Amino acid sequence: MRELWRIFWAFARIGSVTFGGGYAMLPIVQRELVEKRGWTSQENLLNYFALGQSVPGVIAVNAATFIGHERRGVPGAIAATFGVVFPSVVVITIIAAFLQRFQEFAAVQHAFAGIRIAVVALIASVVLNLGRQTVKNAASAVLFIGALGAIGFFDVSPIWVIVIAAAVGVVQALRSSAQLAKRAPQKENSSE
Repeated sequence: MRELWRIFWAFARIGSVTFGGGYAMLPIVQRELVEKRGWTSQENLLNYFALGQSVPGVIAVNAATFIGHERRGVPGAIAATFGVVFPSVVVITIIAAFLQRFQEFAAVQHAFAGIRIAVVALIASVVLNLGRQTVKNAASAVLFIGALGAIGFFDVSPIWVIVIAAAVGVVQALRSSAQLAKRAPQKENSSE
């Protein structure tokens, strides 16, 4: 039970300082759960965020659920999910109660403008880090440019881009496996 509380509070801390959604949360999760606590690996974290983006729901909640499940199964998933949403529910409830009265103040409008700029910087940082870790060769660069172009310039649904990118990844893996299988008999024959 103590471990479940640790999971809950770790994700509540992350949720309390995360502005701007799931990708803005990635550097905080990386520092807190990969580097500091060692609860998951960098590769698993990226996979969870990719999977969290590919299924219905909020990416931050989905990723927290996957990490909690990795840690302690279904109870860990529940603790992480409640933990990451708890601060937002409290803050949004308070803001909803008072925003109507305060949204007209210039200071509040400027604060939101500043927060939006910081969120853009956080998301840009995540994009750069993800890019360095996932675009590793010419094929992945072409896939990245194609996906970015499809979404950014041709308004293709992200769902289709994800499905097509997954299919391309599977085809590349199969081609790579076939090429390795062809080389294996050649190596055996050359060693004889």
